[in-house]
Amino acid sequence: MISEIAILIVDDEAVTRDFLSSYFETVGYKVYSAATAEQAEDILATHAITLLLLDIRMPGKDGLTLTRELRVNSEVGIILVTGSQDEYDRMIGLECGADDFITKPFNVREILARAKNIIRRVTLCQKQLLEQTNSVEGYKTFDEWRLLLSRRQLIDAQDNKVQLTEGEYQLLLCLINSAGHILSRNQILDQIHNREWAPNDRTVDVLIGRLRRKLHDDPASPKLILTVHGAGYLFTAQVKR
Repeated sequence: MISEIAILIVDDEAVTRDFLSSYFETVGYKVYSAATAEQAEDILATHAITLLLLDIRMPGKDGLTLTRELRVNSEVGIILVTGSQDEYDRMIGLECGADDFITKPFNVREILARAKNIIRRVTLCQKQLLEQTNSVEGYKTFDEWRLLLSRRQLIDAQDNKVQLTEGEYQLLLCLINSAGHILSRNQILDQIHNREWAPNDRTVDVLIGRLRRKLHDDPASPKLILTVHGAGYLFTAQVKR
């Protein structure tokens, strides 16, 4: 039910905040609003939020910092909203873990369409995580790592845990399941589900970079996830189930 979905609008401009809040309430969503990242954190701590519409540039903590912090242990949907047309901002936002990026001035129907896509992904992810948690926990082991399937966690040899986002988890599973074989970007996109992809979307490259950092796989000289120029990516580790 739409009425069970909560959206949080975070923008220091009252006009934008009120306009988006009114629109999403009109189409049936529960809406909260905040003028700062700090106010947003208070709301997130006390309410089950499915999607954030988050302004990048705000006084105090900015939207990119909040996105990066949320992605440590949260799968909440995040659409970054900005007045900047700079492609660099978009790439930084994706690297921080945002799901999508909208520039002002925006078409509110386009935002709604993108919001619905992300909400579907988040709610399905939550359902799958609940089902996995209620089932027997399983691991996939490679190199010096264990991947705990039910919690989307990487565990190293010293039992340190590294939380993966849903995108990172889906990508790692895709690579694990095709270990020893080169996968093109298109093949990877076909196997990562519940996301709308643009033809020029560089999200695979961004996710590869994030995975390498979490796996301590030096991007300058990777050993686990190799870039095969002109072809795609190769996962080199032997996997035990």
